[in-house]
Amino acid sequence: MYNLTEDQIHKILTTYKHKKKRESDYYHTTQKHDEEFIKKNRQRARNHYAKNKDQKKKRYNDNAELLKAKSLYRYYKKKESLHNFEEKHPDKVSILKAKGLY
Repeated sequence: MYNLTEDQIHKILTTYKHKKKRESDYYHTTQKHDEEFIKKNRQRARNHYAKNKDQKKKRYNDNAELLKAKSLYRYYKKKESLHNFEEKHPDKVSILKAKGLY
């Protein structure tokens, strides 16, 4: 692949950080308060939402069982009773294990 020295890597990372800072500063000083930009950005977001609403819904429905299993897992982990989770919900445990999350 690429053979980069430590100095080259450091320079690339520094340049990237400066670029992100510059973009952030530009947004917060000019665009954030520009009414025209706000209108265009909101319209772009509305269009994106309208175009992709069905895809989001499909993705959620495809992953609904996994999301429910993860939610239950976090609940039992917070309560420090994972053994109860394993006893009461073996189907959820198998879903999480299949995805490599348990």
